[in-house]
Amino acid sequence: MGYQITDWCHSIIRPHAVKQGVYIDATMGKGRDTLFLCELAGKEGSVWAFDIQEQALDATRALLDKHGYGKNVHLIKDGHEKIDRYFAPKTADVICFNFGYLPGGDHRIATQAGTSLAAVQKSLKILKSGGMMSLCIYSGGDTGFEEKDCILSYVKELSAKEYTVIVNEYYNRKNCPPLPVFIFKN
Repeated sequence: MGYQITDWCHSIIRPHAVKQGVYIDATMGKGRDTLFLCELAGKEGSVWAFDIQEQALDATRALLDKHGYGKNVHLIKDGHEKIDRYFAPKTADVICFNFGYLPGGDHRIATQAGTSLAAVQKSLKILKSGGMMSLCIYSGGDTGFEEKDCILSYVKELSAKEYTVIVNEYYNRKNCPPLPVFIFKN
C-alpha cells in the first residue's frame, strides 16, 4: 500500500504546524483536511474551511460531528478565491488546498485555473511568516491541466528570499498522479 496524497501532505504539515494556531482548508471537499486541521488546532486553535458546494459542507459537518469536533470550526460556503474577505494579512499558520473536483461529485464542478491562482496569491498574503501551505494538484482525465500549469508557473517565480517551494511527485505512478506542492513562508 502506498501513500495517498492527503496522507503525504499531512505527514509534511504535522511537524511544521504551530500548535493551536489558525488553520485554513481552502478546498473542503469531504472534510479529510478539515478533520486533520481540527486535530492540530485542539481546543485553543481555530479551523476555517471553504467550499462552494452544499454537499461538501454536509459531508464535512457529518465527519466532524462523528469525531466530536464542532467548536472553533467555521464551515464557509464560498469560493476560495474570496479568502481575503475573511482574513487579514499574516494571520494563518497553515493553509491546505486540494484542487480538482469533489470526490464522488459532479466532475463538471471543479476548481479552475483563474480562481485557484487568485486563491493561492491571496493566501500567501494571509500566511504568517513561518507558516506553510500545501497544494494537492490533481490533473488528468477531465480536469486540471491548465490549472496545474498555471499554479506551477506562478510558484516557480516566487521570491526565494520570501518562500521555499518544494514540488514532490509520484515518479512511478501512471495516469497523471496528483502533485503535492509545499510552500514555506520564510
